[in-house]
Amino acid sequence: MSRILYYGLIIPLSLLPYSILYGLADLSYLIVYRVIGYRTKVVKNNLKNSFPDKSEIEITRIEKAFYRHLMDLGVESLKNFTISEQTAKKRFRVVNPELLDHYFREGKSVILVGGHYNNWELLALALPPQIEHSTMALFTPLKNKFWDKTVTKSRSKYGLEMLPLSSILARIKDPNKPKQAIIFGSDQSPRNSQLVRFMQFLNQETAVAYGAERMARDFDMPILDGTIYKIERGHYQVKFTLVSDDHDKYEKGEITEKFTKLLEEAIVNDPPFWLWSHKRWKRKKIDHQNDRIIE
Repeated sequence: MSRILYYGLIIPLSLLPYSILYGLADLSYLIVYRVIGYRTKVVKNNLKNSFPDKSEIEITRIEKAFYRHLMDLGVESLKNFTISEQTAKKRFRVVNPELLDHYFREGKSVILVGGHYNNWELLALALPPQIEHSTMALFTPLKNKFWDKTVTKSRSKYGLEMLPLSSILARIKDPNKPKQAIIFGSDQSPRNSQLVRFMQFLNQETAVAYGAERMARDFDMPILDGTIYKIERGHYQVKFTLVSDDHDKYEKGEITEKFTKLLEEAIVNDPPFWLWSHKRWKRKKIDHQNDRIIE
């Protein structure tokens, strides 16, 4: 069934021009939002809790804009299965690759953090050809072997490697391997087994995964934030900002707070482009250590 869906529906849709795909996105908006009401309770609750000072009219305006953007992401993700490298770079530009290239010339691997904001899937395709570092991203294999192989192949076709944590650590420790840019998602709800820092994020007590900061400290790797901007429909840019390359200046957890605040700033400035349908606040604070980092 998975093969039939992929070759019989996804690939034919992916080959359609953007103009038709965006027409399908507009139709999907009416069905998914207006008719089905997909996760509307989750979205509205997240928006109200994040923006308690906004009126009902403002919340509804953001909600509608979010669903329109979500449908665009859906068809753009379909297009990613067959998009050319040239088109990917045309539609997703790295504004300041020289910031990363500076550390590459110094012989340093880097950690890149970013949230589910704007088109993070296109970043996976367009970033590797535009920077000097080899690129890797943490990846948990999918249970379905066909989709695991298909998704991994699609995301990796222009240079990104999708690897488990153990493989990434082995690469970092090997002095003969190329210098890496390691991508971390900074806004996923951490599993109960993960080390976290609790902080205020979008007006809510929020568990933020500590793994990116921990790796940066353990291996003395600069950590940079990548904020994605939507320039127009189907066109994006990412701008990198140095979070820290001298980690001793910060107390444990402060680097995590710093890059999370950068994501928060982007969301507050342009709310519709974050993944509001995600149940972000599932993990609750269960301990109160002095440094507010718990397991």
